[in-house]
Amino acid sequence: MAAAEDIALVKKQEAELVLDQFDEAVAFALGSAIRERALAEGMSLVVDIRTWDRQVFFAATPGTSADNAEWVRRKINTVRRFQRASYRMVLERGEVPFSPQSGADPADYVIAGGGFPIRVKGAGIIGCLTISGLPGRSDHGVAVDALCDHLGLDRAIYALPTQ
Repeated sequence: MAAAEDIALVKKQEAELVLDQFDEAVAFALGSAIRERALAEGMSLVVDIRTWDRQVFFAATPGTSADNAEWVRRKINTVRRFQRASYRMVLERGEVPFSPQSGADPADYVIAGGGFPIRVKGAGIIGCLTISGLPGRSDHGVAVDALCDHLGLDRAIYALPTQ
């Protein structure tokens, strides 16, 4: 799939994977499902779910390190500032650091897949679901799969093709 088609699909994901509500119970359901999948499939990853003012879920599976939490922090900053999935930034710009002129210090922002905006109907983007530990496209896919499952949507309709 060409980059333009991938970008269009990520925009569709962002527009349609919208929650009716978001609270601690929703965060726990999403995060727990991701953790259980990671354990069942042997994926080493960190999952962080938050509103912009606080973290509401965090879990790490075996094989992760403090570096994963640091990647999560930088992906969250990118999603918050640019109001889009961090993997869309990869597709649009490539995985290169932000320039000094952007004001997005690479110590605090990263262009890497895995940060996905949490949208709530009637409220817009209120937080972020972030995965770190797999290749960026796969991190993104885990987040999208979890939202599809939670919303009762067919994963195949929203899944990026494997590369």
